[in-house]
Amino acid sequence: MTAYDGLLRLVTPPATPIDAHGDWTVVESELGRQLPNDYKWLVATYGWGEFCDFLYLRTPFGTREHNGITWQSGPLRGSSERDRERYPYPLHPAPGALLVWGTTMDADRLCWLTEGSPEEWSVVVWSSEGWYETHPMGAAEFIKGWARGQVSSSLLVDMEPDLAPWFTAFRPRVHRCLQLSDGPFAHRERLRLLRQALAPTTDRGAWWSEPDGTGQDHFATDGADWLFTYDASCPPQIRADFPPEDRERVRQRLFAAVELMRCEVLRITGAAGTPLPAWDAVADDEE
Repeated sequence: MTAYDGLLRLVTPPATPIDAHGDWTVVESELGRQLPNDYKWLVATYGWGEFCDFLYLRTPFGTREHNGITWQSGPLRGSSERDRERYPYPLHPAPGALLVWGTTMDADRLCWLTEGSPEEWSVVVWSSEGWYETHPMGAAEFIKGWARGQVSSSLLVDMEPDLAPWFTAFRPRVHRCLQLSDGPFAHRERLRLLRQALAPTTDRGAWWSEPDGTGQDHFATDGADWLFTYDASCPPQIRADFPPEDRERVRQRLFAAVELMRCEVLRITGAAGTPLPAWDAVADDEE
């Protein structure tokens, strides 16, 4: 089984990848290097987005901020003299310079060590604290191995072993937060009813504090690009993240869930926490 097959079986790609297509000849001409075939496949298959809310795949297409692949010119601006002295790689255009193809939530850089042919390039993890780690494999194999828990790294956090890996495309999204009344049920029962109303769903991680039952549960709906967090704070909250075209469908499903939980919606806010007069109002961060 190739890294392509293994990753496809492990992580379902988006139906419409973002910033996934363009002229590779132009890209490679500007970089002065040909790029690995497995990376071109990753871009065409998954596009710009994140694996498991942690590992971010960049693409060379589109004009969005924080996207794109870039030559690393050395230690970060503001690094100490010690960091600059221990930087072990040559600078572009010398062979062996680092080319950044991804990042992580922790601001680590995922690079290629550009020695030899592109199909021989290793992955270098450059941590936000200035440490380096080399993995003798391509980008697709590295992502697959990390998602499976089979890549040993002292610099990256591990994929949670009890979760099925996922990919989220970076695309325009609407954010809504419903603050709820307590209702007659305990937190855990409200969560059960919420996920029952939105079923089928897939886990995206959780934490809970016993015995008071407070915590957060993150999940996604199967077959739709809807992300939810149930926050058992005071007051309890449901946070929803979804494509703009699904606004009305999400409203119907979510308000039906709140009714099943026997709660009342006390307030609706946007991503920035700004109160909204109604679900379909336009938040400042959406304009």
